[in-house]
Amino acid sequence: MVFDYIDGAAGEGVAEARNLAALREVELQPRVLVNVAERDLSVPVFDHAGHAPFGISPMGMCNLSGPGADLMLARIAAKCQVPHGVSTVASTPMEEIIEAAEGHAWFQLYFSGDGSGTAKLVERAKAAGYKTLVMTLDVPEVGRRPRELRRGFKMPFRIGPMQFIDFALHPIWSISTLVAGAPELANFKTEGFTFDRAESRAAADWDFLKRLRDQWDGTLVAKGVAHVGDAERLKAEGVDAIQVSTHGGRQLDSAPPPILALRAIRDAVGPAYPLFYDTGLRSGEDVVKAYAMGADFVFFGRALQFAIAAGGEAGLARFWDLTMEEVGLTLAQLGQTRLPRSNEERISILP
Repeated sequence: MVFDYIDGAAGEGVAEARNLAALREVELQPRVLVNVAERDLSVPVFDHAGHAPFGISPMGMCNLSGPGADLMLARIAAKCQVPHGVSTVASTPMEEIIEAAEGHAWFQLYFSGDGSGTAKLVERAKAAGYKTLVMTLDVPEVGRRPRELRRGFKMPFRIGPMQFIDFALHPIWSISTLVAGAPELANFKTEGFTFDRAESRAAADWDFLKRLRDQWDGTLVAKGVAHVGDAERLKAEGVDAIQVSTHGGRQLDSAPPPILALRAIRDAVGPAYPLFYDTGLRSGEDVVKAYAMGADFVFFGRALQFAIAAGGEAGLARFWDLTMEEVGLTLAQLGQTRLPRSNEERISILP
């Protein structure tokens, strides 16, 4: 059940497969006889030094992948001084995560219901010390994910015969989760806060965005954008950065690959406007491809949860180190000593 929640996608998984295929099709241009003995993999982003060229995309209920996963992610974000996206539906309170991340955390926000609960979360994020808010826009309704539906996945868990058998067949996960305590929707344990994962978010509109921009005096990122016209209007409305994404293919099975939208959006918003990217990243070479297509910073999602599920905090560290190594090796092949930070540098590593 947990694997199908983390690994699953919308519909028949066409969008997810198309995302991966599109990334594979991006070509990078090798060069020779360039001194690349010293390579700098750091990429500053807002007030983060960015000792790694990638951060952590907001993911709900990370502690399902392993007890304490939220804080594992926070600690590696602190170590590398990169942003850790803290989900509205995190398994750990937002206050604990930003403390463990030593301030290197952004709070991700979902609109829900009439927006009153959303406004309360914004104020709570302010009080906790968050400086960047990530408004996820591509979930007006939760996408239909058949693998979750077949497993009867719900949060909080609703245990029936099928789930009982499922847990019994996975004793290591079940026992460790029982010892640590079942993951909860930690940001909604306060009086007056409620959250239904399946609740409609369809009432969010441009007027809501204006109210949010007025309420939030920090940095505002719009996540889940894959349309040039939307990107141009978000920029005009005062959003500080855009995160190009299709939610890992978990929302619309016929959505086009966002790695291609990234190039078009970069051309539309200009070279200086901050553009971030997530969706489909699996390797260090993918990271370099996203930068080549126009990203100023990128974020990993489910791959980090797989690493934690496989090996806990040591597995996460191993994935992180391998990905950093892959980024460095890729740059060496391209005759580059750092990741591109301008349109001219991006174009230079494309064929």
